[in-house]
Amino acid sequence: MRSTRLLSRSLLASAAALAALGAQAQTYGSSAATGNSFIPGTSNGYIGLNLGRSKYDIDGGTGGYGFDNKGTAGSIYTGAMVNPNFGLEFGYLNTGSVDRAGGSTRAQGLNLSLVGKAPLGDRFGIYGKLGTTYGWTRTSAALDSGINGGKDHGFGLSYGVGASYQFTPQWAGIVEWNSNDFHFASGRDSVRAVMVGVQYRY
Repeated sequence: MRSTRLLSRSLLASAAALAALGAQAQTYGSSAATGNSFIPGTSNGYIGLNLGRSKYDIDGGTGGYGFDNKGTAGSIYTGAMVNPNFGLEFGYLNTGSVDRAGGSTRAQGLNLSLVGKAPLGDRFGIYGKLGTTYGWTRTSAALDSGINGGKDHGFGLSYGVGASYQFTPQWAGIVEWNSNDFHFASGRDSVRAVMVGVQYRY
């Protein structure tokens, strides 16, 4: 789909920008990490990029139309730590477009979350997120599908869990599962995603 290709290209361009930022990263165990942050009262700031697959928890409608509730998801975000175990994270999320009821449904939003982290040794760690996503959605559907078409927006609950591996003082790889509630024209539903990504600490 054109929207999926545009999303992938935009996120790949963002990944290239992240790679440029990390071109001077030193090896793991060095003293290169600065501990800086753009967010007042925090330290150890980072930026990240995730890509993966989303699953819309929505009704497929009637009329025998095709229905595929899985899409391509991506997010770009920044965060920082209040202390070694708790922090804040803000980012943009796009859960892609899915075929539904003779049309399509898509969702995107801005997320703000509290993050709790726990180390598992020197390089591994686990984390959890709890927050809110202000989302925008658009649904198009055939008249006989029983699905309301149109746009909607609003706040919804978000949460997730993940694991990380620190390759160097700056670079880490992550695997994450998350869930975000969106307001669709036909009602409020969740979109869940499994994503992998990279984080760069500045």
